[in-house]
Amino acid sequence: MSDSEKSDDETRRLPIGDARIEQRDGEAWLVVSGEALCANMEVTLEPAVYVVQPDWWQVTLIGTLPGGLCLTSIRPYEAARPVRTIAGKQGIVLLGADDESRRFAL
Repeated sequence: MSDSEKSDDETRRLPIGDARIEQRDGEAWLVVSGEALCANMEVTLEPAVYVVQPDWWQVTLIGTLPGGLCLTSIRPYEAARPVRTIAGKQGIVLLGADDESRRFAL
């Protein structure tokens, strides 16, 4: 995809639905689920980039609309990421819409 195509995508923080740490194949994962308001919305967990490991690693729940167009239809989503890739010294801070946040101590 070219840079000009990507620039038309719309991204926004999403409200946090259910968020938890769960075990999958013997490994801890941060799992967030809820409802997306657009059928074509791509939901991801985007970690901040740090030079050194922080006390609390910030991870943002992001919804992306390709081309900025919403196909209006509520659909369930689940976004997950292995904790080992986003673990701060004390834990993880999940950021959502409207300054909503949740902490997961590790």
